[in-house]
Amino acid sequence: MSASQLETTEPADIVGQLQRAASAEDFFELLDVDFDPKVVNVARLHILKRMGQYLASEDLDGLPVAETKARCKTVLERAYADFVESSPLDQRVFKVLKDAVAPKSPRRPAFVSLDNLK
Repeated sequence: MSASQLETTEPADIVGQLQRAASAEDFFELLDVDFDPKVVNVARLHILKRMGQYLASEDLDGLPVAETKARCKTVLERAYADFVESSPLDQRVFKVLKDAVAPKSPRRPAFVSLDNLK
């Protein structure tokens, strides 16, 4: 479903439109955010995940449509900017990337009490 088709279904419900978006590009089009396709091609899932993380701290309930769209736009711009300046590997949005560099906990030797030694 294209962004223009989404806009005609429920123009007042930007969050609903975003939930039904079929691609990262739809998010950018719905929120009128300029983007470089090269950046989006490399980091699309990372950008959307980061946007979700940022949106989690926003309270959009009961806001006017224009304010909701403006906040969503600001959050997407912020998430996108994170990946313009650095790579998905640098940002480590997903657990698998966080775990890849997590310090390995040193193995502690098994404890054997002296009483158990014969």
